[in-house]
Amino acid sequence: MWKRLISIENLTVIGIILGVLTGYYFPEIALGIKFLGEAFLNILKAVAIPLIFVSVFVSISALSSIYELKDMGIKTIVYYFSTTALAVLTGIITVNLIGFGGEIPRSGLGENVTSHEFSLRSFFESLIPENIFMSFAQGKVLQIIIFSILLAVATLYLERRKKEVLVLFMDGFNDVLIRIARWIILLTPIGVFSLVAYVIADRGLGTIFSLWHYVVVVVFGLLIHAVFNLGLIAFIFGKVNPFKYFLKVREAILVAFSTSSSSATLPVSLEVAQDKVKIKKKVAGFVLPLGATINMDGTALYESVAAMFIAHMYGIELSLGEQIIIFLTATLAAVGAAGIPSAGLVTMTLVLSAVGLPLEGVAVILAVDRFLDMLRTSINVWGDLIGAKIIDRFTK
Repeated sequence: MWKRLISIENLTVIGIILGVLTGYYFPEIALGIKFLGEAFLNILKAVAIPLIFVSVFVSISALSSIYELKDMGIKTIVYYFSTTALAVLTGIITVNLIGFGGEIPRSGLGENVTSHEFSLRSFFESLIPENIFMSFAQGKVLQIIIFSILLAVATLYLERRKKEVLVLFMDGFNDVLIRIARWIILLTPIGVFSLVAYVIADRGLGTIFSLWHYVVVVVFGLLIHAVFNLGLIAFIFGKVNPFKYFLKVREAILVAFSTSSSSATLPVSLEVAQDKVKIKKKVAGFVLPLGATINMDGTALYESVAAMFIAHMYGIELSLGEQIIIFLTATLAAVGAAGIPSAGLVTMTLVLSAVGLPLEGVAVILAVDRFLDMLRTSINVWGDLIGAKIIDRFTK
């Protein structure tokens, strides 16, 4: 009973609560302990990058044939695109049903934001690693995944003896990284406490209240997608009770909430997927790293709501056609977010540009972006873990 009360999950929740209180009542202390949260994030990312490379390699090279890879890959991509599109649609419907209330002040919040040039050509060029070691150093996850896939597929064509030696080495390396990740997880309550305290001290609770209409719509849309959309998908296709499943994987959700990073949460996601919900290693090692890179349900929903909020703020009425453009752009931009620097804000400028909305509007929502980023990252990871369970069920 006592061990259950002082579990990492419960201590993490306590860390979040204490972080809010410390950031609000003792901001100087909260700003001073920021380095603890940064150290926690850095060590998570240090493990996450090699873990992505090794887990993708091991999961693919362990397959019996190239046809099994094609089968699992197609199912995974279909799932991620479908849930992202559903998330954007949920955001647009939520805005049309609830609305944003009265007039919103445009000034006094946030800072200037500049648009980043983006094209399909530059995106596809960003997928090809010029120097794989540079990709590792710069944390370019998509390039690392693509190189890992190429290496693993080539391994499938090796003669049996050589293949076994290489796969055995990488499998052992993967287990070592998972072990290190478990040690890092023990530090989660301290890291979460520091990160949350800093955010509250830096941004303040008052800023959120000034944009409460916008925050309520985003949060409501995210909850609808997490509880109803993804919950129903888990129940129908995964054949699991979504509430019980959530309780088993809640550790990863809490880490995602505190770090606002799907990639940093990946070591925890892999650990709970394999140990707590018994997803096959090859499935978890393929679906979760890919999901941490391209599955951005929460981000896509947030961008559609934010675009419509900025239009409302400037008194611009969006037609049905323009809302369809937002739907398409937000869906595709969210999937391609990992290939662009400053992913969330840059893809937001893409959505705004698609329907001719002022890019300066992003500066206003920046004031509450960090808080909402915590929630949408949690939804991203929740969608990844449900996807892994579904693909696991349909993979022999």
